[in-house]
Amino acid sequence: MRNWLEYIPFIMIAKLVRALPRRTALALGRRLGTLGRHLQPRLNRRARENLRHAFPEKPDAEIETILRRMFRYLGMGFIEMLRLDLAKEVTDLERDCTVIGADHLRTALADGHGCILLTGHVGFWEAGNFIFSKLGYPLGVVAKPMRNPLTDRYFLRMRETAGGYIISSRQGARRILKALQQNHFVGILLDQHIGRRHHGVSVPFFGRPAWTTPIIAEIAMKYRVPIIPAFAWWEDGDRYRVEISPPFRLEGEYSPEAVVANTALLTRIIEDAVRRDPAQWFWVHRRWRD
Repeated sequence: MRNWLEYIPFIMIAKLVRALPRRTALALGRRLGTLGRHLQPRLNRRARENLRHAFPEKPDAEIETILRRMFRYLGMGFIEMLRLDLAKEVTDLERDCTVIGADHLRTALADGHGCILLTGHVGFWEAGNFIFSKLGYPLGVVAKPMRNPLTDRYFLRMRETAGGYIISSRQGARRILKALQQNHFVGILLDQHIGRRHHGVSVPFFGRPAWTTPIIAEIAMKYRVPIIPAFAWWEDGDRYRVEISPPFRLEGEYSPEAVVANTALLTRIIEDAVRRDPAQWFWVHRRWRD
C-alpha cells in the first residue's frame, strides 16, 4: 500500500510533465527543485555540511548560491528523466545536446575488450542512456534498484526505451564482464558510498576518506579494459554538453594495493569534474560515512 501511495502522485506528475513542452517542463523542474529544498531541510543541511567540508575557503554566501543552483539542477534532472524516452531522433540530440570527443568512443572499442565509462552524479548523468545509443554504441549502465518497485519499473522502462540497458548492481562483476565481452560500453558511477561489508575501499575524496567500489580498477587491471571519463553538464538554454575524454588503461601489476591506488586515481577524476561546477554534483548524498 505504501508503494502505491508513493507511486500514484509520482505517475500523475509524470503524465503532466510529459504533456508539456520540454522548456516549460524544465522550468517546472527548477521550481520543484527549489520547493524540494524547503520541504527537505534535512537534505539541505546535509548538502550544506558536505559543501563546507569540501570548500572550507568559500564564504557562506557562495555556499548558499551553490545550494540553490544544485536543487534547481536536481529538479531539472528529475523532470528530464521522466521524459527520457521522448527524445527519439538524432535531431533531438542535436537540438538539446553538444557532444565533445565522440571520436574517442570508436578508438576505445577497437581492441574488442569493451570499455568502462567512468562517470558520477554530475549534471544530467542520465543523458548517456539516450546519447550513446543514438551515436550507435551499445551501453549498459550499472544501477541500484530503487526501494519502490513500481517507481523502479517506470525508470527502468524510461532508460531502456531511450536505448541503454540496465545492469543491476546486485548482479555484480559477472554481468559487467559479459557486457564487456560483447564489446559494449559499461557506465559506472563511482561517487556513491560503498561500505566495507560490500568490499568497498577507503580513498580520499575532497580531502576526506570515502568508501568507494573498487570494481572499475579490479576489472580494468585484470582484463586490460580501457576507461573513458565522460560527464554531461547542464548549460544555458536547457541544453547539456557531453564531454568524452580519450581512453586510457590503468598501469601496474594487479594487487590489492594497486587496486586501492587506482581507485583513488579514478576518484580524483570525479573530484576534478565536480570542482569545475560544484552546483552540478549530488551533495545531498551521504558520501562520507564511517
